[in-house]
Amino acid sequence: MKFIYILFLSACFNSFSQELTLEQANHLATLPLKCLQQEYPNKLGQMLIDSTEIQSPKKLHPTFYGCFDWHSSVHGHWSLVYLLKRYPNLANKEQIIQKLKTNLSKENIQVEIDYLNKKHEKSFERTYGWNWLLKLQLELETSNEPFAAELAQNLKPLSNIIIERYIEFLPKLLYPVRVGTHSNTAFGLTNAWDYAVFSKNEVLQKSIKENAIRLFQKDENCPFNWEPSGTDFLSPCMEEMALMQRILNKKDFLTWLKKFAPNLFKKDYKWEVARVSDRTDGHLVHLDGLNFSRAWNMYYLLNQYPNEFKHLKNLADYHLNFSLPSVVDGNYEGEHWLASFALRAFEEKK
Repeated sequence: MKFIYILFLSACFNSFSQELTLEQANHLATLPLKCLQQEYPNKLGQMLIDSTEIQSPKKLHPTFYGCFDWHSSVHGHWSLVYLLKRYPNLANKEQIIQKLKTNLSKENIQVEIDYLNKKHEKSFERTYGWNWLLKLQLELETSNEPFAAELAQNLKPLSNIIIERYIEFLPKLLYPVRVGTHSNTAFGLTNAWDYAVFSKNEVLQKSIKENAIRLFQKDENCPFNWEPSGTDFLSPCMEEMALMQRILNKKDFLTWLKKFAPNLFKKDYKWEVARVSDRTDGHLVHLDGLNFSRAWNMYYLLNQYPNEFKHLKNLADYHLNFSLPSVVDGNYEGEHWLASFALRAFEEKK
């Protein structure tokens, strides 16, 4: 029965339309809904000072204990808030709202705050989880759903700690991290920038802009042909572009981009998708996420600069369509996080 259901879902996503349909949105919502309060399997990014700190994931992180790890839980919450905002008739709506209310209670958030305030956990989820947390904060604050305002208020103290951590940490980062996984510096600043702009936090904006320019402005000829590395789920070149696109004006950005990615301006530019050899392998399946990362950044680029980059539309669609059916293949290694990446691509797709 499960196999038949997976075949049905795959067919649903293989018959991809230009926009995310309500049917597809309902299927994507089932994935974070399924794992939001699923405690195991679980991967803790914990530093132990002594044996008293050995506790269950739910005890340590009563808000973000599901979906295998802390950051996946965060963007699983974001996925559901995002879908509720855009699809008022989403199936299981009341169940989703109840789970969000349970997890994002003031009491649970306080436990998360206490954990982050441990002296030996200052680098916890830096900066990948931080970046997703501020995206969740932004989604809650911009939602018109009645439940969202209270949850945004509950989450805000935790987000404020993350903002303080960014401002403290960025000047200390002498060299950027350019990998295609969690510690990628450029990706770790994109959602944070968006929230800083929305919330009119000039101090955070100033910190991100000054340090991004210091770290990336001199970069030239990003080696697109080096991608992908074996377990990438972020495109280092595209994430850096997305950050610089945010912080620079049009003239400065295009001048920078012509040095950083000259081939991207070619009307016949081609870029082969990343292919996964084994979707039951939690690291190899990262490459589906890479296709979504490339797609959302290409959409973001051509949305702001359609005249210069309209030729990237088909390439972005190709990357999105290629990995979309794999989101619902029944393997928890991908299911616990890939829906968020697919939705992130749809968010930028106009």
